[in-house]
Order: sequence, then structure tokens, then C-alpha cells
Amino acid sequence: MGFRRLLVEVSRQHSQLRPVKNLLPCSYHTSLKFGGNAGSYYPINHFILELLVKVLPTCFQQSRTLSTSNMLNDVVEGIILFRGDYVRSGSHRYTILTALLSSEFVCSFYKGYRCLEMFIRFNAEAAKELHDKLVKSVVEQRTAPPNNLLWTLIEKCANREDIKLLFNVLENLRKFRLSNLRIFENFNDNLCREISKACVRVEAIDFGKKTLWKHNVYGLTPSVASAHSLLLYAKEHNNANLLVDVMKLLKANDVPLQPGTADIVFSICYNTDRWDLMSKYAKRFVKAGAKLRRTSFDTWMTFAAKLGADRDIDNLWKIEKLRSGLMKTHTIGSAFSCAKGFLLEHKPEEAAAMIQVVTQRPEIMAELEKLVREWPLEVIKRQKDEDKMAMAAGLQQDIPAMIHSLSGLGVKTSVKMDDLTKTPF
Repeated sequence: MGFRRLLVEVSRQHSQLRPVKNLLPCSYHTSLKFGGNAGSYYPINHFILELLVKVLPTCFQQSRTLSTSNMLNDVVEGIILFRGDYVRSGSHRYTILTALLSSEFVCSFYKGYRCLEMFIRFNAEAAKELHDKLVKSVVEQRTAPPNNLLWTLIEKCANREDIKLLFNVLENLRKFRLSNLRIFENFNDNLCREISKACVRVEAIDFGKKTLWKHNVYGLTPSVASAHSLLLYAKEHNNANLLVDVMKLLKANDVPLQPGTADIVFSICYNTDRWDLMSKYAKRFVKAGAKLRRTSFDTWMTFAAKLGADRDIDNLWKIEKLRSGLMKTHTIGSAFSCAKGFLLEHKPEEAAAMIQVVTQRPEIMAELEKLVREWPLEVIKRQKDEDKMAMAAGLQQDIPAMIHSLSGLGVKTSVKMDDLTKTPF
């Protein structure tokens, strides 16, 4: 059933279908524009959407013998109003289905179930079709397939089965390049990076790890970019185990450590509260000669400052020595970490002097609030039971002294000390 015929069917069954102009983005309707009615938009309420999701699968079924582009022309003809932007059917027709799936205006039931069902069915068929074309070209016809087919297959991967098809294609392409074309090099880095992204996108993490193997049958070259895709997934899901696996693969396959990698690794260690991993991997980055960024030092020092034990304060000063050798100026994070270290050593005047260094930054008041309200609780709860009372008493004395010293240095503060004295340590 063509899309215009579908509109006619909807119009017949729902007499309230009417042109609407200036549809507000906050409306709970979505709208379609059709070529014959320039400037008119038809609101699609839940009733009409139900008809759409019932009929569209039929369109997919009847279009299996057609090319993908013809099928999409038939199904998503026109322009979909999506979050205030116009997505034109003449380009990126595949994106229109994604827009329909993600649309804020579509009822959550249909968005989450029926539209998703259509989207997955379309994607699965498209990936299988591309896989068959590629395999037929290199295995049966013994000819090099168009380069864009492989890139398109990578984009279409929507689940684990699609990734399996992709890696089967890669293995066959690798054999073909070696035997027929005498090409011994691996695929280029851009392709390898997009393959790792596709694996992460569908959560096929075991396949994603294969992109970091130096010796593989797929023609993939391990790279920092591929590692970052997996590490960002680990960061998003607070997965320290995946972090450990990726770092092992980087070491085993001689992938160089980069400053950007340290940023992600340190963030994962901090978010998962794994100081042991932070210490281990920080040493690896420093030994490898990676020039850590300010953000990495901030995370590393903030973590050390909230641990509070004597050995951790020593670690903090070692990190600060390393940081000061690479960069001369403090960030808010590094300055406040040093100030916390001075407070733990009962040196409130030095802590105030350190904070004065960054008083021109607009975030200083917010950081002071955190130092008074949040940090004492965080650092005290990490101490042994027999040490908690002594540390609490020391902080309740030293933090007000630091604030008083700041006032003496000309730094105006509005932090309420009542929050500190009332805090139940």
C-alpha cells in the first residue's frame, strides 16, 4: 500500500483529520507533510498512529522484492516534522525512520513497541541483504564489491546478529584481498574505528574487543580510537571489569597510551571508586610518557584528596609535584585538592593561600560550598572507626580557620559555617 493510499485510508476512517499550521513543538501530535498539500500539516493522534503501525509492516512485507530505496520512498514519502526540524525525504530516508522511532511527539507505547518493532525488522532485513551481496561478490563471483556496501552494512548493524554478519563479511573480504588482490595490509583505521563503534552501539562487547587484537582474521588494526569506543561504554555503565579487559588488550597488542585515554580511564576509576586501578594505570601512563591533561590531574588529585589517610596525602603531594612540572598554573580542581591536603595536615593558612590562587574563577563559591558540606563527610567515612572522631574534630576546627584566613586575604565568602558544625560526623 503506497503512502498516499495510506493517507486516504486514514482520512476515511478519521474525519477529524485537518490541516494545521504553526504546530507547536510541545504538542503531543506529530505531523506529516505531503507533496500535494504544500504548507499543510496533518496532526497524527493516537488513533491515526495506530493505523500507521498496523499498515506499515504490510508495506515492508510487500516491498521485500523491491530495492531498499524504493521501499523507503513508498513508506516515508514526504517530510516528517521532527523536534522542530524538517527532515527531507530526498536525503537520508533511513534517518526518517529513526526520527519516527525517536520522536518526542509519538505516544510512548507505540514509540517503545510498535515503531521499534518495525525499525528492527527493517534493519535486520537490510543488514542481511547487504551481507548476502558482499559474500556473493567475494566468494562466488570473485570480484571486489563496491566499497560503500561495507560502510553501509556497518551503519545498519542494529543487534548482535548483524554484528556476526559483519564479522563474517570481514573474514571473507580479508581472504579475498589476500588471495585475489594480493593486498596484505589491514583495513584502514577509519573503517576499524567505525566497526568498534558499531559493536558498542549494539552492546556486542565481545566482538568489540576483537578490534583490539593485533593478530586476527578480520583485517582489523587495533587503535586508540577503537579502545576509546569500548572505554566510553565502560564509563557510561560504570564497568570497571571492562576497563581492566581493555587495558590488558592495549598492553598485549602494543597499542600506545594517549592522554585522551587517561581522561577516560581516570574517570571510570573515580566513578567506580577504584583507587587501586587508578594508582595502577596512572603509573602505566606516566611510565609510557603520556602527557596527562589538566582534567586527568584534576580527577587523580580529587580522588586522592577524598581518601584522607596519611599515605594518600603523600600520594597527593607526589601527584602535585608531577603536575607542577608539566603546567605552572592551577585549575579549580587541583587547587582545592591541595587545599584539602593542607586541611588534613592541619594547615588551614596554607589551604587558604592555595584557594586564593584561583579566587578569580567564578566557580570558587560552589567549590567552597562542597568543601564545607560534602567533602568532610566523604573523607571521614573512609577512615577507620577509631580515627573518625579525631578527624572530624580536626576538620571542624581547621575549616573555619581556613575561611577566616581567606577573609584576611581579601577573599569574600558566603559559606555558612553552621552547616559544618551541625554535620553529624
